[in-house]
Amino acid sequence: MKKDIHPANYRFVVFKDISTDDSFLGKSCVNSKETVTWEDGKEYPLVKMEISAYSHPFFTGKMKFVDTAGRIDKFNKKFAKFSK
Repeated sequence: MKKDIHPANYRFVVFKDISTDDSFLGKSCVNSKETVTWEDGKEYPLVKMEISAYSHPFFTGKMKFVDTAGRIDKFNKKFAKFSK
C-alpha cells in the first residue's frame, strides 16, 4: 500500500437521516460543527442528511416525497434580480 495517501482526520462520525430520524455510526473525514452523544456514551461529530438508505425509495420499497419546492421558490426569489 502507498503511504500518506489517506486523510489524517478519518474518524467515526454519526450520520442522521433528518427525514426519518434514524442514525448510524460510520467512518468519514467530513467536517462537522455539530456533535452528538452516541449509544456508547462517547461524543461524535454529527452529519445530517436528507436521504439515506433509511428513506431512499430503492432501499425501502416505498415512495416518499421530499419537500424541495420551498427551496426552489426561495432560490428563484433570491436570484430573480440577476435574470436580466
